[in-house]
Amino acid sequence: MSRIRVKICCMASPAEAALAAAAGADLVGLVGPMPSGAGIITPQSCRQIADAAPAWVTPVLLTQSETAEQIECDIRAANVYAVQLVRHVEPRVHEELARRLPGVRRFQVIHVEDQGALSLIAAYSRRADAFLLDSGRPGGGELGGTGRVHDWAISEAFTRTSPIPVFLAGGLTPDNVAAAVRQVRPFGIDVCSGLRTDERLDADKLTAFMSEIDRADREGT
Repeated sequence: MSRIRVKICCMASPAEAALAAAAGADLVGLVGPMPSGAGIITPQSCRQIADAAPAWVTPVLLTQSETAEQIECDIRAANVYAVQLVRHVEPRVHEELARRLPGVRRFQVIHVEDQGALSLIAAYSRRADAFLLDSGRPGGGELGGTGRVHDWAISEAFTRTSPIPVFLAGGLTPDNVAAAVRQVRPFGIDVCSGLRTDERLDADKLTAFMSEIDRADREGT
């Protein structure tokens, strides 16, 4: 039976990472300095949460940095082995990071604004380890955490075409994640604002979200 991987983003503390892990998350996202969006924490807090995370989950640093040198500094400061590049960086940046940090997995965010997102598959698929489809608008300074759903028809086409795993993000909640899984059939799901109440990870929403993913995944197998 297939199983959708789940990344719970915007961790604010080791306690939140532990809560996500206990609910069945595979990865937890640590949001470094950004121009906008939810869950932004300091590099020091990223490292604190990563160091305390349960052994069975993977901490993933979200960075807006665009050069291999700066991204390497961000990774080392957070002490993580997975990084999410939230800008459409030059493809050669992935090649340089692979040489500098061969043990670090790289998630390339694709902001799905229109059909043009599909043209980016060829640019990154032989370089990144996975894609993450989000709803940002880089030209307007939005790099994630918008709470906005994008066109899942484009995401579905992207997932069918991509030769590497695809995570789906963007406005997902317990109310719509099952529909997203059924339509897009992603390798994984990423969520942030849809599981938070008063800027805190909501245990009830988290439980409902995981239940809906499991249900949709079973229906699709």
